[in-house]
Amino acid sequence: MADTIFGKITRGEVPATFVYEDDQCVAINDINPQAPTHILVIPRKPIPRLVDASADDQALLGHLLLVARELAEQRGVGDGFRIVINNGEGGGQTVFHLHVHLLAGAPMAEAGLAPDMQ
Repeated sequence: MADTIFGKITRGEVPATFVYEDDQCVAINDINPQAPTHILVIPRKPIPRLVDASADDQALLGHLLLVARELAEQRGVGDGFRIVINNGEGGGQTVFHLHVHLLAGAPMAEAGLAPDMQ
């Protein structure tokens, strides 16, 4: 796997302001936010895409979601937020280091995101 900007951020090689950090992941505000709250939760382990995760990554993947939930609660948007994981170029992924988008603070239509199909 080629190194990415997110790998460099998690290792402290590229300056970034962490809104959360632990031994498994970091979280930063998205530099191109698609909603008033748009945080990226990035694992320190460089998994290129979700499809590249293995059974050994199960606890890490769950941890990323729990961190996103905690950040939503801290920002007062725990009652209404969206979690997005893009997978592959066809799925809108532009940085090939798995990351979780936490989006909140605007109705999904205003943020350019379609609501779940009913």
